[in-house]
Formats: sequence, structure tokens, C-alpha cells
Amino acid sequence: MRGEDRQNQVLFSYVRPDSRVPADHPLRVIRRLMDAALAAMSDQFDALYAKAGRPSIPPERLLRALLLQALYSVRSERQLMEQMNYNLLFRWFVGLSVDEPVWDASSFSKNRDRLLRGEVAAAFLAAVLETAEVSGLLSAEHFSVDGTLIAAWASVKSFRRKNGQDLPPTPGRNGARDFHRDRPANETHASTTDPDARLYRNGRGKEAKLCFMGHLLMENRNGLLVDAQLTPATGTAEREAALAMLGDLPDGGRVTVGTDKAYDTADFVADARTLNVTPHVAQNCNEHRGSNIDARTTRHPGYAVSQTIRKRIEEANGWLKTIAGMNRAPFRGTARMRWAFQFRSAAYNLVRLPRLLATA
Repeated sequence: MRGEDRQNQVLFSYVRPDSRVPADHPLRVIRRLMDAALAAMSDQFDALYAKAGRPSIPPERLLRALLLQALYSVRSERQLMEQMNYNLLFRWFVGLSVDEPVWDASSFSKNRDRLLRGEVAAAFLAAVLETAEVSGLLSAEHFSVDGTLIAAWASVKSFRRKNGQDLPPTPGRNGARDFHRDRPANETHASTTDPDARLYRNGRGKEAKLCFMGHLLMENRNGLLVDAQLTPATGTAEREAALAMLGDLPDGGRVTVGTDKAYDTADFVADARTLNVTPHVAQNCNEHRGSNIDARTTRHPGYAVSQTIRKRIEEANGWLKTIAGMNRAPFRGTARMRWAFQFRSAAYNLVRLPRLLATA
């Protein structure tokens, strides 16, 4: 029997968003872990807000909404507010009831800027790893490190001389630019759109782009990110950031770090050993040079294991750039970009934790 297409426009409905979310939905585990981390950051949130005045959007709800933006590849905060208006799953995760109005996109962005000025993203990444359920999954002895380029929110046309001699005679949007007689360099040029972005070429035969460089430190037991940094793109930024992140590890004895060939330099190997870190660096050997790692390191079985596991860090870089939207900078400036990179690194951990906890 064919059913009738009746439009049932009820005036009242007794529905809780929680009842619409399946019991085995991964966001339930993510919500539980995130709430534990946010509760541990309560004192830090108190320091960012005044004691009196009009209440703002709660920082917990701000971060939950930003996490949804990274998990579901929402392009903009305006689109995020639009989807939150009709998506019951989003409302439940953020903490809004069915009847509560969704914030205006501009108000949401202004309240988010308060969190950008604090070290909230780095603290959130650490708080997730320090929860009771997650801390037992981490390795304290074996790590991997890698860097990736992130295109800046600036065009190569904006890369002008610092002395202003090559400014167009008629300024305007997307003006003409002659590159044939100009040899741009970071020492003499800077972007007028994002002065922190630097011109960088990732290998021979590739075009130079304005970009930043993101750096990840991964523990090797379950492939969780334990640290994330973002710096201007330079030829030594990968090795300098890796040493800084390794130096911030708790002093608990000798550790190992797996890297690719870009880290096979005498300075990095020597500085890592000074930090009580055994560098399991991929050997960069060719007809012009030899590797800084010899058989004293490569003969151990742990070296081969590190070289195998370190490739998993590419999964994190790929997720951050394709799903979380870090293939191109969402903000301008190193400080704001570092915040976004660290927060999305915490989102990558939260995506992997439901399955890891289920099989732990």
C-alpha cells in the first residue's frame, strides 16, 4: 500500500539532540575526551576574560565549533554557522539546544580572535594527551619528526621590494606585474599582504611560492602528534624546529627520532646527540657527498624500525592539508597560523583516538 505524503507541521516537539546521535558515533568519544581537556584548561580561560561585563560566547563552545570545522572540512566560519543552524549533530556536539539561536558569523569570529591571542591551541594539544585515557597510549622513547609547506594567504604579485621602488604607478586590485627584470629575494622583498610569508622553493625545477613551514613531532607507538610548530619557511627551519621540539620533551633518558633525508646534516646529528637523542636519519648519499649517519647507527634493528614507522607522519601532514584545510593558510601572520596549525594537530589526534581506545 502506498503511503500518503502528508506534511506534519507540529507546533511542539520534545526532542533532545542527544537522542538523535547514535550510541556508537565516534563524536561521542571525541566529545568526552574534549570535555576532559577543556575542564583542565578552565583556569587558562579565566585569565583571558574580564571578571565583569557582558558574557561572551563560552570558549568551550568556540573550540568545539572550530573542531567541527576541521573535522568536516567546512570552508568558512560563515558556512559553519549556517550548518550549525540546521544540523542536530553539530548542535549536540557544541552544546546548543534545538531552540537556542546560532551566533552571527562576525560575532563568532571576533570571539575567536580572543583565543588566537592566547596559547590556547598548544595547551589544548597538551591537555588532550594528558587525559587519563590517552596518556597510556604514548611512547616516551621513540619519535618521528617532519615538516611540510603551507601556502600563504598572499599572491606572488604582492612580493614587492622593501624600499618601495617597484610599486605600480596606479595602485589597484590585481595590478599588472613584470617579473622579467626583477630577481625577488627574501632579503630585499616582502609581501605587502602577509609580511611574515617567505618565498620558498621546494627542490630543483619547482616554482617558488610564498609559504610557511609546519613541523610535527610524532610518537611512534600509536602515531599521535605530541608537538606542532609553525615557522617562516627557510632552508634550516625544519632542523631548527625539530631540535626545539625535541628539547621540550621531558627529561626521561635517551630517545630516538626518525627523520627523512632533509635532516642528514652534520649540525643536526651533532645537536641531536647533545640533547641525548639518537638520530635515526635516512641516509642522504650520492656521488657528491656521504651520509652523516654510519654503521654505528644503521646496524641496529631499531634504525630500520624507525625508518618504517616515521612514514606514518606523512599521514598526519596529508590529513591536515586535505581534510583540515591547511593546504592554504586560513590566517595571515606567523602567530595566528601557528595557532591554527597546533589546533588542527590536536584535531588529528582526536580523530584517531576513538579507534585506538577501542582496541587498546
